[in-house]
Amino acid sequence: MPIVDIHLIAGRSQAQLKGLVEDVTAAVVKNTGAPAEHVHVILSEMQKDRYSVGGVLKSDEESN
Repeated sequence: MPIVDIHLIAGRSQAQLKGLVEDVTAAVVKNTGAPAEHVHVILSEMQKDRYSVGGVLKSDEESN
């Protein structure tokens, strides 16, 4: 049972998230041979004020 855990900043549309999980599932099936119904994809969305790169919150980047 492959498990894929994806962390991303919130803000994508439902259609984008749906496409993402479909494409990731297809890639796992193609490369592992696991049946699609056994592939688990976990999406963890973070708010921009809860994620930083280089000590700068993503929410602060937009205001600069």
